[in-house]
Amino acid sequence: MSEAIYRPCVGVMLLNARGLVFVGRRVGKDDSAILRQFVWQMPQGGIDEGEDPLAAALRELREETNVTSVSVLAETQDWYSYDLPPEATKRRKYRGQTQKWFALRFTGEEAEIDVERPDDGRHEPEFDAWRWERAELLPQLIVPFKRDVYERVVRDFAHLAGS
Repeated sequence: MSEAIYRPCVGVMLLNARGLVFVGRRVGKDDSAILRQFVWQMPQGGIDEGEDPLAAALRELREETNVTSVSVLAETQDWYSYDLPPEATKRRKYRGQTQKWFALRFTGEEAEIDVERPDDGRHEPEFDAWRWERAELLPQLIVPFKRDVYERVVRDFAHLAGS
């Protein structure tokens, strides 16, 4: 790859009323052993051309978790970038991602969360399980190449979490 190209993306820290954060266990489709080792992450995904980042965050959350009952708490001032490991970039056109993160409060009932049939079954599952987790533990759950981003997100939104 001749130049550093980063895919514009969003990430969502979805917090429940107790200040715990939604994490999903990624469906096992990665070839890399490092990616299979760290399988829990917050919802995230690409921004479509011309799409507003907040609209993308709400869309990605719905497409990955079925959740639509949220209120917006905060967004990161900065965009955070990470590089994919070399073995992961061979089949992709991007070197990594640059992400805008949003903190959202989950205002619905847990029955709304459906990672097996996200977006009422219109999308393939990204996660095969989910749980609520303390924010300070999130960097330990994510693949190492995303860890710095998770540390920054946790720091930025620490005042919103119950930890």
